[in-house]
Order: sequence, then C-alpha cells, then structure tokens
Amino acid sequence: MQPILPATTLSGASHPSPWVARWGALVTLGPVLDLACGSGRHASWFAGRGLPVVAVDRQPLELPGVEFIRADLEDGSTWPLGNRRFAAIVVTHYLHRPLFPVIASALDDGGLLIYETFMLGNERFGRPSNPDFLLRPGELLQAFPGLAVVAFEQGEATTPKPAMVQRITAVRGGPVRLPSVSAG
Repeated sequence: MQPILPATTLSGASHPSPWVARWGALVTLGPVLDLACGSGRHASWFAGRGLPVVAVDRQPLELPGVEFIRADLEDGSTWPLGNRRFAAIVVTHYLHRPLFPVIASALDDGGLLIYETFMLGNERFGRPSNPDFLLRPGELLQAFPGLAVVAFEQGEATTPKPAMVQRITAVRGGPVRLPSVSAG
C-alpha cells in the first residue's frame, strides 16, 4: 500500500490550484493544454504568464489568449487534438481513465504533466462519490508508466473544503529542473 501523504489544499474557483501554481511555475514554454478546463482558471493563469494555451471542454468558453476546443472527451469520438503535442498538460478535478495513455502520448519530450483530482474516500465529503470518478490509492503512480514522477501526494485536503485527493507531477523524458530554494 502506498503511504498517505498530506494533501494541503484544493484551489478556489478563480485562482489556480496551489499544486498547479507550484509545478506550473516550471513551465516556461508552450503550448500548455488545460484538459477538461471547466471555468478555465488554469488556462487563464498560464496565458497570463504569456504562454500559448489550448483549453478543451464540452462547455463553450472564451478566454483572452486561449485557443478553445469544444469537445466531449468521453463520447468515444476521435481525440480532438490529433497529433498535437504539449510542453505541459494540466488536468484537475476530472477523471476519465481511458484518456491516460492519450494524455501521456500528447506530452512532448521534456514536457510536464500536472494532474490533481479526487480519490476514494471522497464520498464521505460529498461529490464526487461514484467510484468511477474516484482514483484508487496510488492509482496516478501507475497511470503514466512512461513518465518520471517528480512529485506525488494523496490524502485528505482540508481547504477550501474537505476532500480526498491525489496529485502527481511527472515529466516525459529528461530531468525536470526544480526551482532553487534560497537559504535565508
């Protein structure tokens, strides 16, 4: 069984998730894919940093500086992005397991995957509660076998509301350059 590490926070609706902000700071080139982007908070954050961004969701969305593609990712149709590859892919609060290999193949060499969503145990806090939409313990560690794990967390988050979450940041190919920490 994988150790349960504390999950510090989930994000508010208008600001990027702290997990995405932490690891997304390493992304200096685009394009960035915000998959199942919802309100587009992560797409907006990356675009605000001057990066080219593609956002995909089934609900229409208009954001300055963001290429939006309307698609239902679960309807069994063709992957809406063709052979496009991305320097970073962000997925939050979304789970459709058949997309795992497609997500990995859409990541460019040296690209960063930042993934954060709910896991089993979340049913005691509310939605989502259907096991089809909840990761099993350690599942994200096994979901992307061709990627090197940079960071992983799973456990109970307390803010902005209690939830059980799992988070991973992984890189395709070469090493990721971690931000330096100044002593002081």
